[in-house]
Amino acid sequence: MEKLVVNNLSKAFGQAGVLHSVTFSVQDGEFLSILGPSGCGKTTILRILIGLETADSGEILKDGINITNIPAAQRKMGIVFQNYALFENMSVLRNVEYALLKSKGMKESFTRESARIKAKEMLELVGLSDHLDKKPRQLSGGQQQRVAIARTLALNPDVILFDEPMSALDVDTRLSLRAELKELQKRFGTTMIYITHDQEEAFALSDRIMVMDAGVIHQLDTPHNIINHPADEYVKRFVIKNIDIKINSLIQFARSEENQA
Repeated sequence: MEKLVVNNLSKAFGQAGVLHSVTFSVQDGEFLSILGPSGCGKTTILRILIGLETADSGEILKDGINITNIPAAQRKMGIVFQNYALFENMSVLRNVEYALLKSKGMKESFTRESARIKAKEMLELVGLSDHLDKKPRQLSGGQQQRVAIARTLALNPDVILFDEPMSALDVDTRLSLRAELKELQKRFGTTMIYITHDQEEAFALSDRIMVMDAGVIHQLDTPHNIINHPADEYVKRFVIKNIDIKINSLIQFARSEENQA
């Protein structure tokens, strides 16, 4: 079943075209990564989907309903930003609780008591039960991102959008968060759309990957099919070649560690 259908989405900023008649669909419960270099239009798609930008043309259907011109608060989507977007003057618990109390257009309404119970439940789920009273500045980057993920999950959106949420984190933290995010996605069955420029990350997380460049889609397929049946030379160069380079680098690093041991 299709959760989202995007038809002929186009967007320009001034004279610069950013998206050119982009068309794709996302299945209910799917983890879709949009993969491409900086400036390819992937973040613009995310901002249009959630309602932070308006497309010049095209339409967005969610569960068969046209949401192209519906306000962001009524789209029942959540977003996790790269910079966490936490309130620095609030505790970890209060950050999640406040989002629940201020939420509009979501599936549930909350009292202060029910919001606190829900917030604690979500923070426990991401392993932060021992940090409820801390301020964001007292947490590591990975812990702050877990707060942001817990806050979004607590709102129980139909779709969660991720804007390169792990690009500022170290390698070990990224690997840990990847596994946790995939497990959460399986547990909740939430449709997730994940923006990234990291080929390895996209292949580790995704049911399907949408490979983009210069505002157009080069291939939308499973990781297996992209590896074995790349659509064109761009996919071969940007995706497959870069994955091979990263894998070889990891192998060389592992061997150097063994030699030093």
